[in-house]
Parts: sequence; structure tokens; C-alpha cells
Amino acid sequence: MADLTYRRLQKAVTDLAKEVAKGSEAIRSAAQWIDEEAQDTARVSEAIGGMGVDPDTVSETSELSKIMRGVSEAAIAYASAGDNTTKAAKAAYDQAHTTHNGIQEAYSRAPVDMSNLNREWLRQE
Repeated sequence: MADLTYRRLQKAVTDLAKEVAKGSEAIRSAAQWIDEEAQDTARVSEAIGGMGVDPDTVSETSELSKIMRGVSEAAIAYASAGDNTTKAAKAAYDQAHTTHNGIQEAYSRAPVDMSNLNREWLRQE
């Protein structure tokens, strides 16, 4: 495995936050669509009830609407969890920036080629 560098960490965390945010938005859109379909199904249930359709069919249609609303609510909760993950990834990015950016800047400005520097030497006390 390649060494984890500050820049790789920045990119990985940023990519993760973007990917999770995109997924959360897709889930939220699907949940809204399911909710709209649940509302339509509830209206159909009321309409067929008024038309004298057998009670079992009306009841099943109404139950389907309730199930669809439950699915929509669960999907929205799942998307909210994704939002929390995005926030955590951004917080990790901010923390990495706070703790390591100064080191990265000093490393980038160093007039000496430090690419072959033995990191174990730096860890010695």
C-alpha cells in the first residue's frame, strides 16, 4: 500500500463527501417520488371506495399507500444519515487541514529535495 500523504487524505475525504452527498440526494429524490406515488395510491383507494369496489380491494389499496409512505420515510431517514456522513467527512477534512496543512506548506516550500528523506529518521527522539 502506498504511503498516505496529506494530499491523498484531502482528496480521499473530499471525494467521499461528494459521493455520499450525491447518493443522499438521489435517495431523497427517490423518497419524494415514492411519497407522491403513495399519495396517488391513497387517492385511488378513496376513489374506488366511492365507486363501490369490493371492500377488500379498497382496504388493500389503502394498506399499500401506508406501506409506500413508510418506505418513503425510511428512505428519507437513510438520506439524513448520509447527510451526517457527509458532515463527518467534511469535519475530517477540516481536522486534517488544521493539523497538517502547515506541515504540508513547509514541505512544499522547502528548498531541499525531501522526497528521499527517511521518515524513520524524523521519528527518532
